[in-house]
Amino acid sequence: MSAAVLPEAPDLPSTIPAVAHPAPRHLRPTPLWWRDATAATGWALVLFVVALWVAGGGLTDFTSVGESLTNLGRLTGLLASVLILIQVLLMARIPIVEQAWGQDELARAHRLVGFTSFNLMIAHIVLTILGYNAGTDLGVIGTFIDEVLHSPGMLLALAGTVALVMVVVTSLKQARRRLRYESWHLLHLYAYLGAGLALPHQLWTGADFTASTVATVFWCGLYAAALAAVVAFRVALPLVRSRRHRLVVSEVRAESPTVTSVVVTGRDLDRLPVRAGQFFQWRFIDGEGSSRANPYSLSAAPDGRSLRLTAQAVGDSSRRLAALRPGTPVLVEGPYGRLHSGVRTRERSVLIGAGIGITPLRALLEELPAGPDATVVIYRVGRQADIVLADELLELARVKGARVVAVVGHRRTDRDSWLPSDSAHLGDAEALLRIVPDLAQRDVYVCGNPDWMDAVIAAATDAGVPAASIHHERFSY
Repeated sequence: MSAAVLPEAPDLPSTIPAVAHPAPRHLRPTPLWWRDATAATGWALVLFVVALWVAGGGLTDFTSVGESLTNLGRLTGLLASVLILIQVLLMARIPIVEQAWGQDELARAHRLVGFTSFNLMIAHIVLTILGYNAGTDLGVIGTFIDEVLHSPGMLLALAGTVALVMVVVTSLKQARRRLRYESWHLLHLYAYLGAGLALPHQLWTGADFTASTVATVFWCGLYAAALAAVVAFRVALPLVRSRRHRLVVSEVRAESPTVTSVVVTGRDLDRLPVRAGQFFQWRFIDGEGSSRANPYSLSAAPDGRSLRLTAQAVGDSSRRLAALRPGTPVLVEGPYGRLHSGVRTRERSVLIGAGIGITPLRALLEELPAGPDATVVIYRVGRQADIVLADELLELARVKGARVVAVVGHRRTDRDSWLPSDSAHLGDAEALLRIVPDLAQRDVYVCGNPDWMDAVIAAATDAGVPAASIHHERFSY
């Protein structure tokens, strides 16, 4: 296998800035019960909605075909409504939820809940219209038009449905590939509009929303909580933090022809609850493109005085980083992500990064405890020229007692693998165990291309690493 330990340089070139090791910070682990508590809350909301349907006669309203269809339409509509609101809460960046699940799991849950709620919403419309049609001579289309035109709030509900359809269509993989991240993100915000436009219809014509005081308080309270969470955590908190810390660009440095580091400074950064390995949504207020936020991880551990990101130029937003000027104001949302030391389950760690994915792992190495071979860094690149931050990694490795291994070469094409093509004689898990024989007794942190990460995670699992000890962060959308 083409894997070599990066050679140690006893005297770093004078042009490479020394790594500023932050003062020790009191960093607490993320409580494990947060995940269970938030999941239980979601299931409790769904079960309570079913209980309200049962209390409203849901189990007895099956006396005719029309009533049976309408009754099932009620249930699917209620479930669609509560799942849409849960989806809004998942999108609201509530700190306890975000820290409990992390971006990968939240994105997966968001997609599952989103598509389920959409299917239930369509079922609600179809079943309700068929149920109403059973008692009229208007026909299915005539019944649908009559309901839209004459039932209170239905025109708004129809507009909300169209907005949700647009969100679902643009969430399909084929559509996402054709959209820029910024366009996709803007269209995705229509989910809030869809949920809001459905509310009047539910309160005016939904008997299950107004049948009892308990039901009315529950639904109004849930809508209010979803709205408050969005306003508080997606709007107010980022504005408050940006105003408090008054972030500005202080330095822009080229790490390679395609990779740029940006150092940001501000006030009271020691009060910012951020950990090495996490990321922010960054907005640089420098003219065109200022309204677009993009996720970039910290590439150095926060020291209370500055924040540093390092990104590769792969699109318009990342390319403009090289042109930033010192003094440019910065707005941030975050910090986000679970790729930090607070989720550790073991004393020793392995950090596996590919390409620019090494940057949050370099920051994480700075924060992890020191010790002989306590941390192993595996850095996967296609060419030696693609290695970035090598001198900083080597200096940190010397200070921490860590080991840095570079795995160089273009990927295999005969099968999905994290290895280079000249390692065809090795299995993925076998290669990991050759580099780190005690891999199964360590935490594994992974960051890189999503498909490559899947191969690494599968290899680590095959090598005996439990799922709870594998930590990863995807930046795909």
